[in-house]
Amino acid sequence: MMLVRGRSQTQDTARGISVSRDNLAARYTAVRRMSEALSRPLAPDDYGLQATPDVSPAKWHLAHTSWFFETFLLKTFVPGYLPFHPQFEHLFNSYYDQVGVPFARASRGLLSRPTVAEVFRYRTQVDAAMVSLLATVEPQHWPEVAARATLGCHHEEQHQELFLTDIKYNFAINPLKPAYREDIPTAPTGAGTALGWIEQAGGTLEIGHDGVGFAFDNEGPRHRSLLAPHALASRLVTNGEYLEFIKAGGYQRPEYWLADGFRTACEKSWQAPLYWEKSDGRWQLFTLTGMRALNEHEPVCHVSFYEADAYARWSGKRLPTEAEWESVAQQQPVHGNLRESDYLHPVPASPGVDPAQLFGDAWEWTASPYAPYPGYRPAPGALGEYNGKFMVNQLVLRGGSCVTPTVHIRASYRNFFYPADRWQFSGIRLADDR
Repeated sequence: MMLVRGRSQTQDTARGISVSRDNLAARYTAVRRMSEALSRPLAPDDYGLQATPDVSPAKWHLAHTSWFFETFLLKTFVPGYLPFHPQFEHLFNSYYDQVGVPFARASRGLLSRPTVAEVFRYRTQVDAAMVSLLATVEPQHWPEVAARATLGCHHEEQHQELFLTDIKYNFAINPLKPAYREDIPTAPTGAGTALGWIEQAGGTLEIGHDGVGFAFDNEGPRHRSLLAPHALASRLVTNGEYLEFIKAGGYQRPEYWLADGFRTACEKSWQAPLYWEKSDGRWQLFTLTGMRALNEHEPVCHVSFYEADAYARWSGKRLPTEAEWESVAQQQPVHGNLRESDYLHPVPASPGVDPAQLFGDAWEWTASPYAPYPGYRPAPGALGEYNGKFMVNQLVLRGGSCVTPTVHIRASYRNFFYPADRWQFSGIRLADDR
């Protein structure tokens, strides 16, 4: 949420002073229609599933993103605005304590009401009011409205990604192994590419958002970082390479694991990445198209930080820091297997691309704790809760995944999860000291 201090930075980023009303209205509408398109393959019974407290029901995502626009724009800038339902402020508040008391996250799957139809009516009311607001808001309020509406669009894109990861988890626990979509195009199988190394001399460089275009507040301030000489792997670790770690007894060998990681792996009986299953001596994995045979050339995915770190130690390497990752990524265009590819699954690295898979396929765990950059201050008010209050006990991931929208990702983007989380499309890129 880039509601930042500093006039020049503010004008160039989320405050949206340079954004026209028509362009922002078109972007808003496109984002909202995409959320509904992603929900179209679901049956009515699918919308309320919540298989674990980490995920949310599809219906909740559709309502919460509407709650965001209603709470932070319509109630503030539309005189006499009447909320769709007086209890929705409570039911669909995720974690904004300054707004009110959020409904318990673990209980979202217990809400049979409002119905799916009512949630879509809620979206319709919010959309009509938002389009009207963007067209008619007075000029003195436009910069703040544009900033919040831009933030809301990026917020909804985050929930589109969560929508897909959560549906995958909710479907995976069903013994029927249902497919989210039957019409997903067949991904390239690939022939494998040799792992190479991108040598980096180190030195002082700037990382963080450069102030051009939108960014969330946790991507700044831009600052200098001192890097030692190192090398970054040319592609992600593959299923086949990770399978060698499994065959070598990696999950049973504590010398490769952090203590908390090994304890977690034992307690949860981890023996392979999430969604891997062994049948008749062969590995399969669950995807958004159902079960399929394991492709050893695809990037390994749905591993925790603990597993990524253990694999790196076993291989004699380490995970990169986020500064090391960004030092390479900021030199590359945003291109890769992102949501628009429509595979909704990682694919093998393309031959001749070096570095490969920096954007898309799988979020890449780094060794960096999710902490504020030097000089960071959260914005005042409830919107300041967007990122800042989560800067503890989590690790940074970089690069986006196969379900991340292309327009949503950039080299400075900082995702973050707890070290035991596996339901995200999270993978491994190695680093080494020089």
